[in-house]
Amino acid sequence: MFPTIRLPNTTLWEASPYPGVEFAILSHDPANGASFLLRRFAPGTLIPAHRHPQTSESVVILKGKWIEANVAYGPGSFLHAPKNIVHGPHSAEKEVISVTWYDGPITVETIDVSDPAPEPIPAPVTTSESV
Repeated sequence: MFPTIRLPNTTLWEASPYPGVEFAILSHDPANGASFLLRRFAPGTLIPAHRHPQTSESVVILKGKWIEANVAYGPGSFLHAPKNIVHGPHSAEKEVISVTWYDGPITVETIDVSDPAPEPIPAPVTTSESV
């Protein structure tokens, strides 16, 4: 038998830092900060563009439509953002429930998308001259 079991009627939802978003911890590893969560987004919820400096985020949509970059992702869709990669904004037109895996401590940095993107770093100049 599995050592940890969570049944649907025993789910304890907690408020997240974002209005309209709740989460339920399914498992958490205190050694590395990894967490497996259910998340519930109320209709009309908008999460701004952000990144997670200490963890990758993997999401499977269970219910509803998650809007990301003007594309709607429905049940069964998988989304993944490696550590420190900007993603979002995300929105939920109707209630969305997802299962989400963070492989490290959950930290969030909101990104101001109105800031200009940094200029690309120029490639190093190489010459074929010999000395």
